[in-house]
Amino acid sequence: MQRLESLRHWLGGALGGQAFELEPASADASFRRYFRVRAAGRSWVAMDAPPDREDCTPFVRVAGLMREAGLHVPDVVAQDLAQGFLLLSDLGPRTYLQALGDADPAPLFRDAIAALVQWQSVSRPGVLPDYSEPLLRAELELFPEWYVGRHLGVVLAPQERQALEAVFDKIVASNLAEPRVFVHRDYMPRNLMVSSPNPGILDFQDAVYGPVSYDIACLYRDAFVSWEEAEVLDGTIRYWEAARRRGLPVRPDFADFWRDVEWMGLQRHLKVLGIFARIRHRDGKPAYLEDAPRFLGYVRHACNRYGDLAPLGRLLDRLEGVTPQAAYTF
Repeated sequence: MQRLESLRHWLGGALGGQAFELEPASADASFRRYFRVRAAGRSWVAMDAPPDREDCTPFVRVAGLMREAGLHVPDVVAQDLAQGFLLLSDLGPRTYLQALGDADPAPLFRDAIAALVQWQSVSRPGVLPDYSEPLLRAELELFPEWYVGRHLGVVLAPQERQALEAVFDKIVASNLAEPRVFVHRDYMPRNLMVSSPNPGILDFQDAVYGPVSYDIACLYRDAFVSWEEAEVLDGTIRYWEAARRRGLPVRPDFADFWRDVEWMGLQRHLKVLGIFARIRHRDGKPAYLEDAPRFLGYVRHACNRYGDLAPLGRLLDRLEGVTPQAAYTF
């Protein structure tokens, strides 16, 4: 409550003392909260990011980069980085995810692909943090630490840990072999807004300079909605063709690019399983883990297609049927 009162006091100054109404807009998997602010017939969005938990600086910086690239992102109307408060322009109340239930997804995804290609077309090294080998590996480690160990209560035998490490080595090698561009890092329907111009783009504060396939893998292997394989292929081909026309460094053979997408997606799927388990057990937010079966399905899909991933498939076989948080040892 104290933090909410501090936000209200700050907004009073940011809005020049005019009366306003404040209502919850959304929360995410981090410690950030969002509120819709209404005053004099206008609306904004306030971000509350506790500075001991979150840093607003990357959000402000990446918003500037994306705006310079011609993308539709929130304007930073006012900021107090020390307190962790931002006042942003309002991109509207309707996400792509919400629109998918009653709108034709094809136009929405065409716009999303066009915006992604535009973002990647201004890429250059030395601007965003590098999606480095240590970072890729640290993200993969979330899977055995939080999903397998903490959530399932499973202790891996030494030989299983060794086999998993060998798979991680191959995943990271594939990721690092890709050409690099600007990466949003969470480019999915929940973070895209139906707006004009379309899409409005949110949740970009973790952007990095990394593998070119990451964001398209994220768009079609989503955390909250599943697509048929034919739809994923069609959308990925459309992206690949658009990227080639813009001179982006995608593989010249689509079969090679498709492999990149699947192996990059696998890194993300394992990471997200770990993150969702961490959010539940560390942060007390259980809802995200309800989508674990979708990600396990994505991982299974890759394991069934590539022989190098067989040890990971065998591990998933072992984990099936394990009761979460059970005292279970191989």
